[in-house]
Amino acid sequence: MSAVPAPARPCGAPPGREGWTLVLPVKGGPAAKSRLRPPPGVDREDLALAIALDAVAAVARCPAVSAVVVVTHDDRVVRSCAGAGPRVAVLREPAPGRGLAAAVADGVAVAGAGRVAVLLPDLPALRPHDLTAALDAAGRALHAPQPPPMVFVADADGTGTVLLASRSARELRPAFGPASAAAHAALGALALDVAAPRLRRDVDTAEALQEAVAAGVGPRTADVLAGAASRV
Repeated sequence: MSAVPAPARPCGAPPGREGWTLVLPVKGGPAAKSRLRPPPGVDREDLALAIALDAVAAVARCPAVSAVVVVTHDDRVVRSCAGAGPRVAVLREPAPGRGLAAAVADGVAVAGAGRVAVLLPDLPALRPHDLTAALDAAGRALHAPQPPPMVFVADADGTGTVLLASRSARELRPAFGPASAAAHAALGALALDVAAPRLRRDVDTAEALQEAVAAGVGPRTADVLAGAASRV
């Protein structure tokens, strides 16, 4: 693993304005996005990789983020993230098939001190300003007079979680999986109401992919889809 850059508060910045460390678990490989039926001529593994890389790129360009930890066991993901920028580090999992919970736990464990968030990177339409809006809202909520232990952003369907954030790794209690929005709320996390539809639009189905394309996907996802269309 490359060294994870430590989040740092800019000189003179008030408490609560230090940068965020974002943990992104990326499955990669043949099992990635197994529920997604890609368009004709599109390789699902290539599409899943492109979606994840577009999300990583958007996170790396977000001014509120000071460090990015990509957790994966897949060689293609590791190689592809090599040029993602100095703030992006890759944590290679010891073995495949350990599951999302283990990947998230591994990433959070190396996140260091300061504010940390977990983002599930199946977000091909994500833009840096969408994430900035969510993290700014998270920072305000977590530094309120009576703050919750965690905050989260639900997916477009309202049942899953695309972003879970806390003031420190110690306070973060991830519960990703089916009905994770309700699970995080039960753990005391506050649901954030942010106007960021591209952040909420995760992609697990063909219909969700169509919605993301309509919103405007990132260049890697667009290239994979365009390449298939040109071969038809």
